[in-house]
Amino acid sequence: MRVYVSSPAPVGQYPGILFYSDIYQLGSPIARLADRIAGYGYVVAAPEIFHRLEPIGAAIAPDDLGRLRGNDNASRTAIADYDADAEAVLDFLKKDETVMPDKIGTMGFCIGGHLAFRAAFNENVKASVCCYPTDIHNGKLGKGTADTLKRVAELQGELFLLFGTLDPHIPEAGRTQIIQELVKTGVSHRVSLYEANHTFMRDDGDRFDPVATDTAWAEITTFLHQVLG
Repeated sequence: MRVYVSSPAPVGQYPGILFYSDIYQLGSPIARLADRIAGYGYVVAAPEIFHRLEPIGAAIAPDDLGRLRGNDNASRTAIADYDADAEAVLDFLKKDETVMPDKIGTMGFCIGGHLAFRAAFNENVKASVCCYPTDIHNGKLGKGTADTLKRVAELQGELFLLFGTLDPHIPEAGRTQIIQELVKTGVSHRVSLYEANHTFMRDDGDRFDPVATDTAWAEITTFLHQVLG
């Protein structure tokens, strides 16, 4: 599994972040997001989520054909494989000498937001940032049905969920369902809503919203600093 790693330039130890892309894997827009969070003082490890199906280094074009290809890859990947990959990268971060092993978080976008949520079932994860996480509310992730929402009580770290109110992939009812489950189980969390569309933080498409993105980054970095330092 190829993993893109972005780290702060000064030598030292930093908190680690398991960083998930959207269905288009690690193209330039996602690499820029990973580099940006690394610049705030984190070692960021971003795996190629479809490494079992795509050639090493494959970045999927964010067009109509690419959307079909990415969604097909997503549906053909076993949920157990997603989980195994999360454990592998978290183990990699925990053992890396530049990472503080007791300060590890996750972050992801779209399907990656869902994967970041699931990766937080690992007891070593202290903070998770889930940007417009798709299909947590309905269990659509890969082969079979994901039990993500049913396992919310297993979360021990803190969650930050970001949603766009204009996002057709995560309707208001879906957002409400997720939030209600977090409240019911007593999981420490915060939620921010933006008047923006799906993938509003991705800077290469017509849904990019720089104003909402700037606000989101300010909240994300504040959250991570408060939880991980």
